[in-house]
Amino acid sequence: MSSYVLMKILESSPERYDRGIRMLNGGKVDAVYEAIADIAARPGGRVLDIGCGTGNVSIACAQRGAEVTGVDIDAGMLEVARSKPPPPIGSVEFVQAAAAELEDHFAPESFDSVVSCLALSEMSPDERSYALRAAHRLLRPDGRLVIADEVLPAGRFRRLAHRLARFPSVTITWLLTQTTTRAVPDPVELVMAAGYQHVEMAERFGRTLMMVSARRPPGPGGSNA
Repeated sequence: MSSYVLMKILESSPERYDRGIRMLNGGKVDAVYEAIADIAARPGGRVLDIGCGTGNVSIACAQRGAEVTGVDIDAGMLEVARSKPPPPIGSVEFVQAAAAELEDHFAPESFDSVVSCLALSEMSPDERSYALRAAHRLLRPDGRLVIADEVLPAGRFRRLAHRLARFPSVTITWLLTQTTTRAVPDPVELVMAAGYQHVEMAERFGRTLMMVSARRPPGPGGSNA
């Protein structure tokens, strides 16, 4: 059963989310959190974490001295995030909001980095495109985007096998939560279409989890496709 589909089941019990995700990933997800923070965070930098969940990426960024704002629509997940010990350096604030409301809460060009982990796969294709374009407008020129999410494996037969393997878990997830996840078909292409430059696959964690790094173009106003 896909761990990233099961994530939706775990979200119905936020207090068990972190333990469940670590068990399902054999502890690998912690390396993802740290890898994102290593790229995106620096002392004094402002970081926006879209779909922050229980705050693990937000806290990892704050531990590197960043001033972090984590955004999530799920009040239960944010309650867990706020209950965690504050980082010894940096700062973190959690805000309840949907991805579609980002530009209602934050001014243009107000963040040095935008991060997102295991959130785009919970969005529809239109929501993904909007979130990445909104993040582009919220980033300062030459600001950094770092995303990590579920992707489809390479090759038609591997993708077919992946979909067949996911079908039972997708069905169970829908019956329990009336929601599902949608693996991101090509995150590099998606990020490029949103107007970012220097787009690259920063790291792959197994066959179905990819981290992508990119930058908003430098110069006043940048360039947003």
